Amino acid sequence: MREIESQPFTRGQALPGILKSRIAILDGAMGTMIQRFKLTEAQYRGDGGPNNMYARFQDFPRDIKGNNELLSLTRPDIIRDIHDGYLAAGADLIETNTFGATTIAQADYDMADLADDMNRASAAIARAACDKYATPDKPRFAVGALGPTPKTASISPDVNDPGARNIHFEELRVAYLAQVRALVEGGVDVLLLETIFDTLNAKAALFAIDEYFEASGERLPLIISGTVTDASGRILSGQTVTAFWHSVRHAKPLAVGLNCALGAALMRPYIQELAKVAADTFISCYPNAGLPNPMSDTGFDETPDVTSRLLHEFAAEGLVNIVGGCCGTTPQHIQAIGDAVTPLRPRGVHSAAFPQAA
Repeated sequence: MREIESQPFTRGQALPGILKSRIAILDGAMGTMIQRFKLTEAQYRGDGGPNNMYARFQDFPRDIKGNNELLSLTRPDIIRDIHDGYLAAGADLIETNTFGATTIAQADYDMADLADDMNRASAAIARAACDKYATPDKPRFAVGALGPTPKTASISPDVNDPGARNIHFEELRVAYLAQVRALVEGGVDVLLLETIFDTLNAKAALFAIDEYFEASGERLPLIISGTVTDASGRILSGQTVTAFWHSVRHAKPLAVGLNCALGAALMRPYIQELAKVAADTFISCYPNAGLPNPMSDTGFDETPDVTSRLLHEFAAEGLVNIVGGCCGTTPQHIQAIGDAVTPLRPRGVHSAAFPQAA
């Protein structure tokens, strides 16, 4: 049985020990929190913010409202406010505002040339927030978030041509390598490859991550998180949770898990499956706040009490080492989740590196 990350980490060294001793808390949603600010097109361009470096966006020739990653440049105060809320709520790990900060995703806004700036700025914002809240007894970790990109390497964009592709492995590798470099050089402690719905895309990202580690001599903890899209129990490109794990385990992640698409109640059997097959790896879980509900303040139907109760059950069953929230979750959800799981022991990991606690 393999050891969990036998090579020493150059950053985030304390995280494996924390995951052995207690359940760590990841932050909650970024996108739905940004939506709560109800920002206008002008505000996305920087209006009303403290940063005048990007005033040129006042005349940008197309709409950019909805490009959340741009806010790290034009409205860093908003991104910092969101980070501060989660850190004050007790989060140990804070994700950078970089879910869509690849050249591939930013091409949709004609801003591919800004992807590097977005990643570096987002990393710096998260780093500063973590440094402010960290204490010797409770370190905080800036987590470099890598999203799936809006193009898929194994799924055709044309229902009439199953063999068609709008992206290829090499294009993905190049884009992810640039993002990884910017995030690590920007100061993150951990890398998180998340919301994976196409395993071939994920493999390109993992190749790029390993390529960067080998070239730089840096090695950071890696978390891999897939997304089960519906009751079939499969990710969008067709793999079961077990098959997904066997497809990515070669990357030797510190943790593997699931996020998004489902609330905790529907995610439970898939976390149970993953916890069983990935016996030598820590498990993460950050579900949505239930199902979408436009009548709710958060856009989702679960209150903090409901989400935290469900994740308490996961922890009591011995399924998880990292818990947090995805779409629709707020600092209130994260505080309630932390309160709910803190008394419970983390999931035991069966490996030579981290033997299960007695």
